[in-house]
Amino acid sequence: MNDFSKIKDVITSSEELKAMLEPPHEHVVKKTITHIDPHIAGYLAMSSIFFLATSALDGRTDVSPRGDKLGFVKVLDERRLVFPDRMGNRRIDSLLNIVENPQMGMIFLIPGLEEVLRINGRAIITRSEEFIASMRWDGKTTGLAVVVEVEECFIHCPRAFKQAGMWNAENWFTKEELPSVNEMFRAHLVINGVSL
Repeated sequence: MNDFSKIKDVITSSEELKAMLEPPHEHVVKKTITHIDPHIAGYLAMSSIFFLATSALDGRTDVSPRGDKLGFVKVLDERRLVFPDRMGNRRIDSLLNIVENPQMGMIFLIPGLEEVLRINGRAIITRSEEFIASMRWDGKTTGLAVVVEVEECFIHCPRAFKQAGMWNAENWFTKEELPSVNEMFRAHLVINGVSL
């Protein structure tokens, strides 16, 4: 159980928060559009990965990466895009959340580009074999696809990636320095009572 009672001077209202921070520049507010224009479509065509944020009705949230070959996110029209559900670990956290609460967000990346594309909207899951076949995705899907109705799209400034030095290979750890994902996985199984 989380205990936040020891944290002092907590912001508890949007009014308090807004009073502490300067309002955004007009350009930041007005860069948001409500449809997929040719610039957004061009970015999507060059992005091979995005992060999908969803939440259940009880507030549980999930963010998961979705990666595939270039062009796997397809623009259906100026208000809708679609991506395939691929075989994975079968947790289906994102899909379960979408069934309960269709509101979702996506952050798209293009390797080497520090600006990211943010899309927020509402999603549905389809199992239409005819529709999925018409998308001509290479490889096997789960028999499901996610269709997103776009509510807002905008390019996000490069500050986070610049500060992180994300695309600068000189900042990358060596393979030997990286955490052992296998050790982490096994340790977490043991924490949850799985005998190895």
